[in-house]
Amino acid sequence: MRSELQMTNVKKIFLISWIVVICCFIGDLYANTDDFGKPRNVKCKSQNSKVPGVQDRLCQWTFNVAISQAKAISRTRDVAVSIKYPASHIQNPVVPGAERLEMYLKLLEGKSVGLTINQSSMVQGRHLVDVLLENKVDIERIYAPEHGFRGTADAGAKIEDQKDSKTGLSVLSLYGKKRKPSQEDLAGVDIMIFDIQDVGVRFYTFISTMHLMMEACAEAGIPMIVLDRPNPNGYYVDGPVREPEYKSFIGMHPIPVVYGMTIGELATMINGEGWLENGVQCDLTVIACENYDHTMTYDLPVAPSPNLPNLRSILLYPSLCFFEGTNVSIGRGTANQFQVIGHPDFAPGGYTFTPEPMPGAMKPKYDGVTLHGTNLSTLTTDEILEWRSINLSWLIQYYTYLSDKGAFFLENLFFDRLAGTAKLREQILAGWSEEEIRGSWEKDVKGFKAKRKLYLLYQDFE
Repeated sequence: MRSELQMTNVKKIFLISWIVVICCFIGDLYANTDDFGKPRNVKCKSQNSKVPGVQDRLCQWTFNVAISQAKAISRTRDVAVSIKYPASHIQNPVVPGAERLEMYLKLLEGKSVGLTINQSSMVQGRHLVDVLLENKVDIERIYAPEHGFRGTADAGAKIEDQKDSKTGLSVLSLYGKKRKPSQEDLAGVDIMIFDIQDVGVRFYTFISTMHLMMEACAEAGIPMIVLDRPNPNGYYVDGPVREPEYKSFIGMHPIPVVYGMTIGELATMINGEGWLENGVQCDLTVIACENYDHTMTYDLPVAPSPNLPNLRSILLYPSLCFFEGTNVSIGRGTANQFQVIGHPDFAPGGYTFTPEPMPGAMKPKYDGVTLHGTNLSTLTTDEILEWRSINLSWLIQYYTYLSDKGAFFLENLFFDRLAGTAKLREQILAGWSEEEIRGSWEKDVKGFKAKRKLYLLYQDFE
């Protein structure tokens, strides 16, 4: 009798589980269609690769409960239970281009290889250099971007050429005496590999390093392989498009602040739009990621630079980096870089912090001064992902409150170079609202999106 009762409980568990699955399916079907029954794009908000939506998580939770209870009954009453998850709930991990060795090792056979890389150039927990050496690849030279080959130097710090102590390989700095390698610097290189994690923001300098390396390789007749990596900010496009007169190393391309493309996709755009000097074309190969698309974000396994320590800081970076052109701190010299905002005179701020020298920020703004401000480290990444836009509210709030308006924007107008235009600063000075400011760049963003579509390698978010 008790055995029959246990079997009845198992049947009930199965019945409840499948009812929930059916409800989830109907819920997902409704959530993914509009009022006219047409498919609707749904953003996958995740700190990892693809994480199921709310309905998916409910289904998965129910199955987990069913399995736990059924196994418990099985252990005590010898009831055989076997439950398999539906195929749709098995998520495939994102595979960066660097991990697809079978796609590019054959292209390196018998060739002397140059590597444009840094600390983010990892292959399943091992550095790309080690993996290539293990596969008998002939590495001629390493080319290092801002922050250096090991990724520890301060933002903007000049880096000297060196030898890597571990491998003995020569490391040529592309953020010291020069930013574009000369033909002599490329001597002996038959093919170039570029593998650096980007964060999808125009003023992040790694895309400028890629541009100049593409240009140099094109001029030298050297093919270049880009090992693509997911863009953690690749799920939206926003911000002013850079105007021609504001071209600089933090604004090489006429694209919005957040451009919604992987570094591989952007490389194809640079080539396709003829943005290299004198219209030269790079012999370009992109090794695409697997299981990635623009509906998701991606939690990086390695910090891309010293002051972007986690996914939250990376997602906030497009909104907070404008403060670098002001007299307001965004937490350099603390453990919450790009996650806090502060100024000595910001009285409304209930949060305080004191910047001090540390690796990656040896000379922080307001070194040793207590700052009052805003703590954004309490925001969840899901909350930030919901915005799907740059957040200008803090920038406007701090400018509005601080009394010394003339000192807010730095005299060197670095703010304009970050924005790629003088208009944003002028709009803030004129008291424009965030909605009015956003409306001013809407037409340019729409035009960029149409052009961007031509170069996408992955499913888009819209």
